[in-house]
Amino acid sequence: MPHSLNLINTIASALGLALVLGFLATRVRLPALVGYLLAGVVIGPYTPGFVADAAMASQLAEIGVMLLMFGVGLHFSLGDLLAVRKIAVPGAVVQIMVATALGMAVAWGWGWNLGGALVFGISLSVASTVVLLRALETLGILDTYTGRIAVGWLVVEDLAMVLVLVLLPPLSGVLGGNAAAATSASIWQTLGWTLLQVGGFVALMLVVGRRVFPWVLWQVARTGSRELFTLCVVAAAVGIAFGSAALFGVSFALGAFFAGMVMRESEFSHRAAQESLPLRDAFAVLFFVSVGMLFNPSVMWERPLQVLAVVAIIIVGKSLAAAALVLVFRYPLHTALTVSASLAQIGEFSFILVGLGASLGLLPPEGASLVLAGALISIALNPLVFRAIAPLQKWLLARSALARRLEQRDDPLAELPTSTDERYLARQVVLVGYGRVGRRVASALAAHDIPLVVAEQNRELVEKLRAQGMAAVFGDAVDPAVLIQAHIARAYMLVIATPDTLNVQQIIATARMLNPTIETVVRSHGEEEAHRLEKECGSTVFLGDEALAQAMAGHVLARAVARGFSATAPGALHESA
Repeated sequence: MPHSLNLINTIASALGLALVLGFLATRVRLPALVGYLLAGVVIGPYTPGFVADAAMASQLAEIGVMLLMFGVGLHFSLGDLLAVRKIAVPGAVVQIMVATALGMAVAWGWGWNLGGALVFGISLSVASTVVLLRALETLGILDTYTGRIAVGWLVVEDLAMVLVLVLLPPLSGVLGGNAAAATSASIWQTLGWTLLQVGGFVALMLVVGRRVFPWVLWQVARTGSRELFTLCVVAAAVGIAFGSAALFGVSFALGAFFAGMVMRESEFSHRAAQESLPLRDAFAVLFFVSVGMLFNPSVMWERPLQVLAVVAIIIVGKSLAAAALVLVFRYPLHTALTVSASLAQIGEFSFILVGLGASLGLLPPEGASLVLAGALISIALNPLVFRAIAPLQKWLLARSALARRLEQRDDPLAELPTSTDERYLARQVVLVGYGRVGRRVASALAAHDIPLVVAEQNRELVEKLRAQGMAAVFGDAVDPAVLIQAHIARAYMLVIATPDTLNVQQIIATARMLNPTIETVVRSHGEEEAHRLEKECGSTVFLGDEALAQAMAGHVLARAVARGFSATAPGALHESA
């Protein structure tokens, strides 16, 4: 028997206790995530009884972050990232500045020095990617435009934190740390080198990686071995993440994200996502357990007001700043509330910043405890914050004239121009969503000169479509005003091509109320969902796998007939004489 079983002890205790407490949490109508965090507190060093290896749990959790970000990259193309750059880049930068300023203000009020206040404020400004993705996947909105805004926002935050982690050591002397003060020249040199490294990594992944990694995945898939395929996916996620950190100074999470994004070019990307899903889920649980292990419960009664201030900055301050920024960019109220809820927590980068700040002599000892308390509480409350979006939106619209004005959106893109040709205002097709599926539908209709109006949540895309001469309306089709502006009352068909099926029934109900005879066509991802939509909405539903099978079967039949085969009985082909 080996002398040390730290790895087995840590995995067994973490997963076992997380299962029990996660199950109990769901039984009392709390998110299972709360149980995972409590499991970490129970086996952590600050509570009596068994203590798991915190360093081991942290490393296991890091693997979970890599796998999770790799999975996101598999569903998030470069085009998706560029599509949200106009809101994600300025939004993330301004939100980081606002949250950092709020954190510094309260830290100064507690008598901390400049360096400690700065590290504290920055650590409160960056949200956890793991928590965000888990919430978006649970709600089924990860692939929606709102979900892409939130993910793009966090990618920008991660890039900003990479710069912070590199610049903090040379600046620590100036900020009051225990390192020697750096010169202005060395600071600019460090910044330039960091930008060069990050730029080199991104360029390498987009230029070389987009060709190499899909080819490697194809070669492994040709072997027919499921084990080798899964191994290739995991090795790519972890190996590229590690290599990016070792060679380019990029974080593990960001490296894994770009690895998934270039692997998306492969036709096996969907299979790769499915194969890595069980590992991603298991290691994501270990991440939450590792967060709970870092928490010292005594801070709750020793510094209750300070903990309350930290939680208020994370959940209220950051959320209000994010919501205001999204509304400034003239997006709907629902999008603003969803993005702000996505950012109302902190996680892995905050812990890294706290550890670095303490090692440099910048952050006081109580700073780490306060940040960890804020992380634990905000992560536990985040699912409840998401649940509050719908009732909060309803309450705001009922009580606030400003909210109603924002919802009405006096926006030129929210309605068709008065110069729109009459053929787009009657007997037209209304297409909701202009993604991968929507683009193909629109191209087919345009090839047959069938009038079409597009309803899309991406402002930049609507502007581009209008520049190309297409009739397009900006907004979420759940809002009746969007369908009204698309002239749904006189349309003959509604095609819903968005991957988000949560609000399909509401969209169809609104369309039928305005146009009782309209025909509806919907896409679906699962058989159960497809049957439900057909039964409850009376729509024509196209299931992804079924449509693919029909297209393949049609091709096989056509080729068989061309080669001299004829169908003489249902389901049978016989070669002609």
